[in-house]
Amino acid sequence: MTDLPRLDRREFLATSAVAAGLSLTGSSNAAENGGAAAPTLQIHPRYHRWHVDAGKEWLETNTGQAHLDWTIPVSQAALVLVDVWSDHYLQDTAARADEIIKERFVPLLAGCRKAGLPIIHAPSPPQAIGHANHAKLAEPGSVPGPRDSWPPAPFRSKAGPYQSYRRPAEPREPEIRQVRDGLTIHPLVEPVGSEPVVATGDELHAVCREKGILFLLYAGFNTNACILVRDYGTLAMSQRGYEVILLRDCTTGMESPDSRPTMAQTNGAILFLEMFGQYSTTSDDVLAGLS
Repeated sequence: MTDLPRLDRREFLATSAVAAGLSLTGSSNAAENGGAAAPTLQIHPRYHRWHVDAGKEWLETNTGQAHLDWTIPVSQAALVLVDVWSDHYLQDTAARADEIIKERFVPLLAGCRKAGLPIIHAPSPPQAIGHANHAKLAEPGSVPGPRDSWPPAPFRSKAGPYQSYRRPAEPREPEIRQVRDGLTIHPLVEPVGSEPVVATGDELHAVCREKGILFLLYAGFNTNACILVRDYGTLAMSQRGYEVILLRDCTTGMESPDSRPTMAQTNGAILFLEMFGQYSTTSDDVLAGLS
């Protein structure tokens, strides 16, 4: 992945759309296309407002959620589907994802396709590279350069004198590998027509540049893993300069025994994005905004 500038928290917030007070309401979205206004998407992105109202004490408990009112040209937005796999080795995670796919993804994809909103599939490199719709795009200079010599290679691989720092081998890891080896894109989410499939952040960026896409609507799994940290995920693409909006009803995370009752990992990942420069909305908001 191309090196991206590192921003400290203050710089990041200063350059985010929240800090800048970005609002697209009333922006130039009525470009002429054969005498008719270009189709638009009207959505209400949610974010965490760090500021407090006048007269309120500066306390965390006095901060809260706020919504914006955006009108976006459909041609400048895309729905990015992250790791929407046919299975998962954790049965309850798989069950939650399957329910979301059936109840949320199916109508969402139908509505986006009908409205002409581009859909981009990012199912992880092994699934993408083997797909007939693999975009096979790369930016000039996107090949990573030689790795820095620090930390030393033996430390990174936990070899030699660093073997004692390895995580213990899991005896059931072969079972997980067997599931992973058989993963495909979920059959209800298979690409239609020429919808591109990307394997890397560079490929997603190249598709967006080619199509003039600026706004990325994210749906997929897992909220606290791939949605956040893939090189085509929310944080990396936000750092590239795109506006990122997660569809919070179209995702679920991998929970622990402690977090499962409240879905704390899923909700925490959504809140993290809303707190630090990104947004969330729902599939219902998108479908209503396309109609």
